[in-house]
Amino acid sequence: MIRIYGTIFAGLMGLCFGSFLNVCLSRWPAGESIVRPGSHCRQCGRELAWWENLPLLSWLALRGRCRTCRVWIGWRYPLVEFSVGVLWALQAWDYLTLWSMNDLLATYYLPQLIHYPERLAYLIGWAIFPWLLVALAVLDAENLWLPDWLTLPGIFLGFICTILKTRRHMEISALSPPPLLPGALNCLYGILAAAGLILLIRWSYWLVRRREGVGLGDAKLMALLAAWLGLPQSLLAFAIGVTLGALAAIFVLVIPKARRESESWAASKLPLGTFLCIGGMVSSLWGKPILDAYLHWAGL
Repeated sequence: MIRIYGTIFAGLMGLCFGSFLNVCLSRWPAGESIVRPGSHCRQCGRELAWWENLPLLSWLALRGRCRTCRVWIGWRYPLVEFSVGVLWALQAWDYLTLWSMNDLLATYYLPQLIHYPERLAYLIGWAIFPWLLVALAVLDAENLWLPDWLTLPGIFLGFICTILKTRRHMEISALSPPPLLPGALNCLYGILAAAGLILLIRWSYWLVRRREGVGLGDAKLMALLAAWLGLPQSLLAFAIGVTLGALAAIFVLVIPKARRESESWAASKLPLGTFLCIGGMVSSLWGKPILDAYLHWAGL
């Protein structure tokens, strides 16, 4: 029952933090404060009532339009809230299975949290990761922007949480915690290799076309994925992202207007970071079973 209640609680909290993320995604690109003014309509400026700020429910009740000026709010708002809520619920359902009943009671009762700082940091970290992926996916889709002040701290936080995850798995296995240095070096090598892959593609594209094809933000995003997921799962995220990007490019190409303007289409930019983030979400949830199935199919 604790597993079920914990999953429901995580999902509801995800909806709330997804609503907060929508505020950030609307204001960050414009350089506005995320604190002041309060939530308001971007068109008419009217401050929203409390019941207009309920995640998902308010958008459905208002049918996606401002109550005053009737401007279309957009699908991004419920989609972001729903995505963060579902990702947090799935993460909670997955990771609550790692702990015994005693661990759960000791970790979640507030007076005992100070005795388990590593476990608390690990939980907080793995709540931030999907939040970051959703944020970066939307920012790149809407603005072709992967800000360093999100990716670089994300890399560092992923590095720390990966070490905590390794130690936690060893504790569950009743083994002594492994030395930090080998695990830290292994994670660091994965980060450098993942970023290097994007830099190699960027350099190769420049040699052929003499113009930038992949941004440096994508390299930092790949480093972030490797820090959280490890090199194998980050490469899976890359494969999924590239496949989705190729399908999106084909879809755009078959549009009649795009065919008539083939030269402008060839120079258009697609948000690779968005597709990499989607690949990262899939890999974080089901990466290990996918890789195991592939290795079994390949006979490795």
